Amino acid sequence: MNAYGQLASKVLRTEDERCPSPGPARASGPSPARALVALAALLAIASVSAQGEPAKDLTSLSLEQLLQVTIVGAAKYEQKQSDVAAAASVITRQEVQAFGWRTLGEALASLPGVYTTYDRQYHYLGTRGFGLPGDFNTRVLVTINGNRVNGVTADQGPTGLDFPLDLDLIERIEFIPGPGGAVYGQNAMFGVINVITRNGSALDGAEAAFAYQRPQRGRDGRASWGKRLDSGLDLLVSVSAMRARGEDRFYDFGGAGVAGVASGLDRERDQELFARAAYGAWFYDLVYSDRRKDDPTGAYLSDPLVPGQFQRDRYDLLQLSYQDKFAGDTLQVTARLFAGRQLYRSFLSYGTPFSFPQNSEWRGAELRLLSTAFARHKLMVGLEVQDNVRYDQLIEDIANPANNLTIPGSGYRAGIYAQDEWRIADLLTATLGLRADRNNVTGNNYSPRAAVIWQPAPTTTLKALYGRAHRAPNAYERDYTDQVSQVANLALKGETIDTAEVVADQRVGTSLTLRGSFYQWTMRRLITLGTDPVSGFPQYQAGESVKARGIELSADKVWESGARLRGSASHQDVTYRSGAGLVNSPSLLGKLNFSTPLPVLPSAGLRLGYELRYDSKRLSLDGSKLGGYALSNLLLNSTRLAKRLDASIGIYNLFDKRYAQPGAGINWQNAFEQDGRSVRVKLSYRF
Repeated sequence: MNAYGQLASKVLRTEDERCPSPGPARASGPSPARALVALAALLAIASVSAQGEPAKDLTSLSLEQLLQVTIVGAAKYEQKQSDVAAAASVITRQEVQAFGWRTLGEALASLPGVYTTYDRQYHYLGTRGFGLPGDFNTRVLVTINGNRVNGVTADQGPTGLDFPLDLDLIERIEFIPGPGGAVYGQNAMFGVINVITRNGSALDGAEAAFAYQRPQRGRDGRASWGKRLDSGLDLLVSVSAMRARGEDRFYDFGGAGVAGVASGLDRERDQELFARAAYGAWFYDLVYSDRRKDDPTGAYLSDPLVPGQFQRDRYDLLQLSYQDKFAGDTLQVTARLFAGRQLYRSFLSYGTPFSFPQNSEWRGAELRLLSTAFARHKLMVGLEVQDNVRYDQLIEDIANPANNLTIPGSGYRAGIYAQDEWRIADLLTATLGLRADRNNVTGNNYSPRAAVIWQPAPTTTLKALYGRAHRAPNAYERDYTDQVSQVANLALKGETIDTAEVVADQRVGTSLTLRGSFYQWTMRRLITLGTDPVSGFPQYQAGESVKARGIELSADKVWESGARLRGSASHQDVTYRSGAGLVNSPSLLGKLNFSTPLPVLPSAGLRLGYELRYDSKRLSLDGSKLGGYALSNLLLNSTRLAKRLDASIGIYNLFDKRYAQPGAGINWQNAFEQDGRSVRVKLSYRF
């Protein structure tokens, strides 16, 4: 039986499995009957309101157009997918709309080898079998228009509702799996996520959107305006806001000897601002967000079921960039200035209230030259410097300020890199790259990249890839100490990962593409929480190596009708050098995404999107395995519900599957039950 057959068999076997729950059964979400009634109502309204205008096709891109979509995030300059030294993928704005994804992580989870985890505080991203609970995505680099989002205190790469940009403002998402250290340096160990935003000319007017979700009682809204002025100035400004009450769930707090329903403790709110201006060769981006998530779980082993506990993240990101061509278009010059600030604060109770702020600021510059002056060579050199002005960690005893403690920090990063994309022959290309980095924590680091790409036929591409990336310990892992929950480790060394991969892309006819990827990676000196032999307190230490081997198979099929089917099956075997299995590492993942225009009411622009995701069993911290599960999501979208009015209704976890995902060492709970069925209705109006 092939990989897809095995996957289908496992899905059928696990569809009826139930994950063990620590408490009484949760109340189910909206019933299927109500959801179907809502779908029928949308169809009825569309039939009355359709204006007879040509429908806007949410997946209007043909396969040929999809293959021609360029990728910037892999090498920091535009490349065709066939030229990228990675098994890169692109998620378009049309796909985000067609499936109603609500977070960056949900969109990425549709790709081979990617999975998510949620602990009722943050959403975490797992890639190629690695997704340690509580890791904060420190080993994946997240950028917006090429500007780093990962902060400098905890190196957090946000992919959930803490991601500081509304998904409606995304033009496309580039995911480049594997090490990207040769051009990015720090954090790009398992991949680079580059989010490219819309511009003012694409918006060409004003938009307003509103959505409501049950049973979480979530409400979110957005107001955007964009235009390309006669002067050539392109402007986009957008504000967004979200509030949700969350769900009341039963929690067992284990060693605390407490269990009960966390009533009204799952609230969440978020505010975002995005502005972009472009004029000629100049570009300016401003990203702001302020998100607060109330804590029903007693995170960091705080007092259970105490109201008012929360975690809050605020981002301020600025970027001014310049890009132009000289010397007869053979020299492209890119320069940028950037600055960022992340303010984190948790408010937790340990008998009395405590606050744990983290204040970080950074600024820097990058200069990059790309030359095509030499025949058959595309040569890039760059220099990047970043001044981490401060990353201060504080402990504030609200009841007794005399106990307050400040752990100050500051530092720098600097890197110089070069890459040569050398066309050895018409069908053979080699990519060689190297980045040398220096920082104030681990000193010098080197990240090489090598790739050979062979195209024996116009429809076939074979890639052999190798890369290395590194990560210095962040300030929280290295410097944080309160002599109770953790002590510092100023001698802590960084991690490195080496990855080798073979990728085969095959196009069949004009409507089908197939991909197979075989890889292995080895991570050395994995930083994990251990025990200080002197004090006996918890301490982050360099642990043993981790090894993995995996295979990813995927297919993408389009039809002339506008329907599209994208699916994948992934298998990964990840273990410590000792042979022990890795926590939160499913061995098998399956994805299926199908969208199609509906033949009924063509003037209403109706489109149906269906998503199926399968995750196999995951190991939890206490050594038990949480059951595998298959989830279905369904979305109906109308792009012409009425003139200039779009509407959608999405049913998430369609069959109300009950399942759980692993917790971390900072949690009382070994596992967290996830959301059941929910329904989201969204309206968008263009002025």
